[in-house]
Amino acid sequence: MPSNSDALRVGVVGCGAFGRNHARVYRELQADPSEKVQFVGVADLDYGRAQMVAKEFGTKALRSADELIAAGVQAASVAVPTVSHLEVARQLMAGGVDVLIEKPLATTVAEADELIDVAERHGRVAQAGHLERFNPAVRATVPLLTQPMFFEVHRLSVFTPRSLDVDVILDLMIHDLDVVLSFVKSPVKEIRAVGLPILSPKVDIANVRMEFESGCVANFTASRVSTERIRKLRFFQPRQYVSVDYSRQDVLVLTVDQLPSQEGGFDPFNPANVAASAFPAITPFKPKVEPQEPLRAELGSFLKAVRGRSTPEVTLDDGRRALAAAMEIVDTIAEHSLRANLMQLTRG
Repeated sequence: MPSNSDALRVGVVGCGAFGRNHARVYRELQADPSEKVQFVGVADLDYGRAQMVAKEFGTKALRSADELIAAGVQAASVAVPTVSHLEVARQLMAGGVDVLIEKPLATTVAEADELIDVAERHGRVAQAGHLERFNPAVRATVPLLTQPMFFEVHRLSVFTPRSLDVDVILDLMIHDLDVVLSFVKSPVKEIRAVGLPILSPKVDIANVRMEFESGCVANFTASRVSTERIRKLRFFQPRQYVSVDYSRQDVLVLTVDQLPSQEGGFDPFNPANVAASAFPAITPFKPKVEPQEPLRAELGSFLKAVRGRSTPEVTLDDGRRALAAAMEIVDTIAEHSLRANLMQLTRG
């Protein structure tokens, strides 16, 4: 078990786009003496790809998770395709390695449950890779939460051939599902959803209305066929509006001052109260946001949990919760498509 004085031996399984980014950040952490990190290597079934990434970031190329375990890795990022998350993460945890598993956590809720069970049985630190939780704007918003009651969330991207093996729900919207679920902290009561394939056989654009037991309602729109890139989350809570821009790492808060106190209460329909002074003032506020790359914050948080043998900031239970909501949305879209006679278009 690593101590705070030892260099923590880390690695990456999977050398695609996500795995390459993890490798880059681990290399940056290794270059910082205060981080006490040793980047052991990267592994991929495509050994040629592993060699390319290893050469780029000055580490060793390996062929499998088994080889990474044999090299003495203590913590690893699992960035293989989602269909292989369970197999690879189980192998690593059984071999004594703590893991960060990229989103979505698994392909099914049953697989997510098995990952949770494996982590518990082997006493491993296991973190779900929901990157937006570590966005500085999101972190600056958490202390502002009181009673969020209405969300409008938009995540729009231009079309790329990446991640077309899954619906836009599991590709993009799952980021916002995780953030909203962590903000609301209430069970989901009802989901309504519609989605369509546009440029791929899977659903490329979707709109979702989610109602929680608390009475909060959240509207989500996700598209990977947009002409622009938008990453915004906005919500209302009593006497307050909060706007979060993920891309700009920016937060704007508008607070409505208390209405003037009048005997018998304030009557907005009384002509005597129409004067500007009778209406509340709105106070803008921008909380301080410390700019930081979310992935570096995420991996730093993961390694801190590994060193301290503590609960990660984003647990596998959190990943399971977001996955369960996403899978229910996918099923709801399929049901809507069937009713609308669009089934042959949406389940290619």
